[in-house]
Formats: sequence, C-alpha cells, structure tokens
Amino acid sequence: MASKKSPNPIDIHVGSRVRLRRMMLGMSQEKLGELLGITFQQVQKYEKGANRISASRLYFTAKILGVPVQFFFEELPGVEEHGGMGEAREEDAVLSALMNVEGVTLAKAFRDADSVNKRKLISTIARVIAETKE
Repeated sequence: MASKKSPNPIDIHVGSRVRLRRMMLGMSQEKLGELLGITFQQVQKYEKGANRISASRLYFTAKILGVPVQFFFEELPGVEEHGGMGEAREEDAVLSALMNVEGVTLAKAFRDADSVNKRKLISTIARVIAETKE
C-alpha cells in the first residue's frame, strides 16, 4: 500500500486514462470540471492521481467521456487480465496502440484531414514508417 503522501499507482493510472480520453475528445479540464460540477483544479488533481475519484464521480466521468468505466482500468500495470473466454479483437489492439500522446496526435491528424486523399497519404506514410527496419 502506498504511503499517505504518495499517490496510489492505481489512482495515477485511472487519472492518466481520464486525461488521455479527455484529450482524445479535445475537451479542456475546465469543460470536464463544469460538466462534473467541480473545478478544473480538482480535475487536475484527479488526472495526476493526487486525489482519488469516487465511484459515483468515476461513473459520471465515464458517461461524459463516452467510455465504459472499465476503460479507466485497462492496461493497469501489474494486473493480469482475467477476462472471459473471448479472444482479444483486432479493434482492441488498435485502440490500445492509440492510447498514448502520439496515438492521439496521429488520430487527430487523420480526423482533421479534409480529403480522402490526405487520409490515404497519412495512412500510407504511417504504414511505410512502421515497416521500415532501423
């Protein structure tokens, strides 16, 4: 168990997932705080893991951000997956790969491209770079 002065690693992880999803949506801390009825400073504390998010607040955060509550616990370090009998879907692997700042940046660039040709170019460049051996 973490000491009182240092944030719990689970709280840090959950907070980072809140921040990631908020950024994916292009939502400010102020807007999320407004929708939750709290200050943006409180949102900052949640995102850093300095303050724990209550179950009810986490539920409403998930609703606002359009994800299931489980999203905030995905990829929790040191915890083995004990899922059901189903195999991981390819969509899950793609979403997992996008769950970082670079992935969000790439997804936003793709979303903001104003033509099919630009989206094809972004896709081709990403594929070629990924296939290039260093």
